[in-house]
Amino acid sequence: MPFTYRRLRRHCRLLMDRLRLPRELSVEELCEHLARQRGRALYLHPLPPQVTSGGACGIWMATDTEDHIFSEARTTRFHREHIILHEIAHMLLDHHHIGPSHGTGPLQHLFTDLDPETVRRLLARTNYISRQEQEAEMLASLIKTVVLRTEDDQQTEVLRKLSEALGVDA
Repeated sequence: MPFTYRRLRRHCRLLMDRLRLPRELSVEELCEHLARQRGRALYLHPLPPQVTSGGACGIWMATDTEDHIFSEARTTRFHREHIILHEIAHMLLDHHHIGPSHGTGPLQHLFTDLDPETVRRLLARTNYISRQEQEAEMLASLIKTVVLRTEDDQQTEVLRKLSEALGVDA
């Protein structure tokens, strides 16, 4: 049965509730939290330019022991955060299992130093047509609105710390 917007949101909201994510985190703090929660290292990397020229702006790659998220570096912080959240959503939703028999497809040339047997999941996004892309986009948006500090909160925190350091009231 296809997801309607309401069912898609409810599905992703239930997952958010099960995750019991803390509030007011930065993207980096969220990654650290998820790494501890899942017992797997989670690394953030800039996406190589040759991949972005092909249309991808984010990749999630999982090995047996760790996760790697690659995101477009030449964009706004807000967009980069959303790309990372989208890839985190794919990870949390356990999307696109690519095992050794499937190879890593057209992105294999980027990871030539990795044994193809090591890469268990590799997902690059270039559109939002599939159900998995819609799920990841919805979950990323929910995480952004429910879990992450807003830019205003981050700016307020920076201003507060600066004011404390200078001994003045902001």
